[in-house]
Amino acid sequence: MPTSGSGGGSGTPARDASAAAKEEDWNKAIEGFRKAAEMDRKFTANLAIAYQQRAYSFSKDQRFQDALNDLNESLKIKPGDARAFEMRAAIYMRINDYDNALSDYAEAMKASPDEIKYRNYRAYIYETRGKLDEAMAENDAALKINSKNKEALDRKARLQKIKASMGPQQPANAPGVPAPPKKP
Repeated sequence: MPTSGSGGGSGTPARDASAAAKEEDWNKAIEGFRKAAEMDRKFTANLAIAYQQRAYSFSKDQRFQDALNDLNESLKIKPGDARAFEMRAAIYMRINDYDNALSDYAEAMKASPDEIKYRNYRAYIYETRGKLDEAMAENDAALKINSKNKEALDRKARLQKIKASMGPQQPANAPGVPAPPKKP
């Protein structure tokens, strides 16, 4: 005997899934959208979004591996989704996996090449890792997208100041630079 209440199975899987999503019952929403997608492929985008929404909830609870798993599922359903790559990159940054974060921001840039924030995030990662040339290159690419972007302009000034304070870098045995004295 059916029970009364929200999402009691009274509608189609898609309607039940939508109701569950509104109530932030992500497990029920994902299951409903999965069933709906099996019946009609037009619901696969909703399933991908439900995975992303659940991943966001997992991330807020600091359940990072669960969030990454859901974003991987979302990308299987909807490959090349810039939003999923961006979310996954943000989680990688939170767990200090900067190489994967850089890779995911690069994938997001392929999907949305005119989105400046991906370049800004990559420049930030490079800057914090001390890779100033890479940071400057990403920052310059960001400024090509929007020459008035405040974050990129501020970073450029900061990077230039850091590089200027370091002075010219020469290898220890560069021509014209004597070798360090030998210890007796």
